[in-house]
This record gives sequence, C-alpha cells and structure tokens, in this order.
Amino acid sequence: MGAIGFIGSLACLLVLESVVPPPSSLASYALIRGAMGLIANWIFFPSFVLTLVPSLVSMAIVPAFRDAGWALIKAASGIPLFAGGLHAMAPIQDEARLSAEALAGRLDPSKLEGISAGATGTMWLLLAIGTANVVLGIWRGRIKR
Repeated sequence: MGAIGFIGSLACLLVLESVVPPPSSLASYALIRGAMGLIANWIFFPSFVLTLVPSLVSMAIVPAFRDAGWALIKAASGIPLFAGGLHAMAPIQDEARLSAEALAGRLDPSKLEGISAGATGTMWLLLAIGTANVVLGIWRGRIKR
C-alpha cells in the first residue's frame, strides 16, 4: 500500500508540475503549488516512510531476506530513494509556502521561482526506482547474492 501511495503521489506531482501556470497568474499558481505541497506532506512522505522503514526492518530481521539478491538490491535502492525524496520534496514545500505568502500579500510575487528542472528530474528518477522496486518485490526473481 505504501508503494502505491509513493508512486501515485509522484505521478500526481509530475502531472501538476506540467500544468502549473506562471507565477504571474498568482491565484492559480498558488492553488496548484498548495495542492502539490499537500500531496507532498500528506501522501508522499507517509507512504515513503510506510514503504522504506518496514522494508529495511524486515530485511534486517528475516534471515531469508539477507541471502536474497533481490532484497539486497531493494535495500541498496533505499539510499537514493531517501536522498532523492528529500531533494525533490523540499522545493515543492517551499514553493507552496512562498506562493501562499505571495497570495496573502506578504511576499513579492516576483520572488516566486517554481521548482527546478533538477527536482522534476529527481521525481522521474524516484518514480522509476519505485516502480522497479515494486516489480522486484512482486517478481522476487532468482537473483542470488
């Protein structure tokens, strides 16, 4: 279930990023950025934790997982997932907060920059790694250590 939320939230964020208007349309811009911030806070991060933590704990506790090559690959992919998740979500949350402040008149709208192409690229990479982890977890091939 965590992987569904993780992958689904990334897909939603990428779709919203593709339709976000320019900051000159402040009300619409703030609405989309606010929605992206809520998805990051309430869907991405909980599903991320629900996916990553139990997976790593189960691999540490269950002896059969320690010898399974597929489990080691999944464990190793946890590092880029963790780092990439923080890299991609921080600008989304910052821009949601800044756009709300601009809409309230406490910030000059010209200071809004959007999220970088790097953060969008990181979301695509996270989506690919997350999908590969789901496939690997379901298939559980005969990858040996």
